Order: sequence, then structure tokens, then C-alpha cells
Amino acid sequence: MVVLAVAEKINQEHLEDLERIKNFRLMDDDFLTKCFEKDTVCTQLVLRIILNKPDLVVLDVRTQVFVANLLKRSVKLDIVATDSEGRRINVEVQREDRGAGRRRARYNASMMDSSSLEKGTDFEELPEVYVIFITENDVMGKNQPLYQVQRCILETGERFDDGSHILYVNGAYRDETPLGKLMHDFACPEPEKMYYDELSQRVRFFKESKEGVTTMCKAMEDMREKSLKEGERKNMIDTAKRMLLLGRYALEEIADISGLPLEEVLQLKQA
Repeated sequence: MVVLAVAEKINQEHLEDLERIKNFRLMDDDFLTKCFEKDTVCTQLVLRIILNKPDLVVLDVRTQVFVANLLKRSVKLDIVATDSEGRRINVEVQREDRGAGRRRARYNASMMDSSSLEKGTDFEELPEVYVIFITENDVMGKNQPLYQVQRCILETGERFDDGSHILYVNGAYRDETPLGKLMHDFACPEPEKMYYDELSQRVRFFKESKEGVTTMCKAMEDMREKSLKEGERKNMIDTAKRMLLLGRYALEEIADISGLPLEEVLQLKQA
């Protein structure tokens, strides 16, 4: 009976995954990162339109890029591309307005910079960096399709050209321009109704081909396992913190009961 119940649960999860895949859009970051993984063609199309650089050539694309900060907060970037001019471009998709905060854009740019120069390299070798947020809503509220943010000298109005660029793309904007059509495609779950063939073919692969659907199902299974492990780890940390607050337990006891390494318990005590 237990085996049967487990099998039924797995089958139900599989059916739910298939339904989710059917409704996925490029505006969903998990689906986006799979579609754009190692795909220079789709990435190049999107960047040419957003940056209005029809000759831009993408050489490398990576998704879910972890940028470590050993002392402070690290970040995971949805997409990082490098073009033929050496520009590094981060693209983030955000359905919730709070996920596209201005200081987050600043932090992403700083983390991109921190990983760009080798020791001893001249600062002038720092590449141009673009941070692009594609947001489901018009987070700036000015009804513009695109918001381009640049530093400037306040007294003269001249651009302070330090090679840093932040852009917000209004995912709710629709018109017959290339950007308006692109945002339609990002919000469209049906590949046959998309404007751009490059995106349509990629979305169709992950929604309709056996290989693509299998890849997406495996990705969702991995996400569930990761979420479960993160939940378990949070419970371990919460347990250790409560025991530290009580002040009745030796650090070794806290480590044994919570399941955390002793070194981490020490760090929690010192925090």
C-alpha cells in the first residue's frame, strides 16, 4: 500500500508538471533560464532588440550564474552573456515589482564588476556592464517601453561614462515595434502565437518535444528537492538559534541536536 501511495504521488506530480510546462512563459524565470541556456541565437535576438544594437554578436551565454562574495551576500544571476565587444550583460526577469529594486540593480552591477578583473589588471580594462531587468509590470510607472539609467554630472548634465548601464524593460508594453512584439512573446505561453521564430522554436522544443519536456520535468524535480533541502536547513538553523537563546546547552549538544556542524553553531553564536 505504501509503494502504491508513493507511485500515485509521483504520477500526480508528473501530471502537474506537464500542466505547468504547458502554461510556462519566458516571463517565468525558471523556464527562461532553461530556454536560454547555452543558446546564443535567442539571447542575441533579445539583446539586439533591447539594446537597439542590430549588429551585436553574442559569443557566450550562461544561466543561473552564481557570483560569490566570501564576506557578504552572494548573488545568482538569471542570464550572463558576453558579446564580441567584450561587454558583459546580465538579464533578469522579474514578475514581482519588489524583485527589481534599484539597489538590487546596483548590487548586480557591482558583483559583475567584482568578477571581471584579474589581480593586477588596470581599471581601464574593466568591461562595459549592462544590467537589464525585464519586469512583468511597469515598475517605473511612466508608461514607457524602456527605461535607460545612466550616471551623469549634475552640474552640466553630461554623461559620466563609466561603462555601467542599467535598463528596465516594461514587460506590460505592447505595440508593433520590435520591443513591443518581444514583450508579447515573453508573456505568451503558446509558441505558435509568438512573433519571433527563434523564440517560438526554442519554447516549442521545451513544451512539445520528448527531450525538451523530459529536461523540464527533471529541472522541476530538482527544484523541489532543492526547496526541500533549503526548508530542512532553515529548520536546523532555527533549532540551533532557539537552543542558543535558552543558554542551557553546550555548543556540542546544539550541533548534535540541530544537525549543524559545530563551526556553524559557533558562527551563529557570534552573529
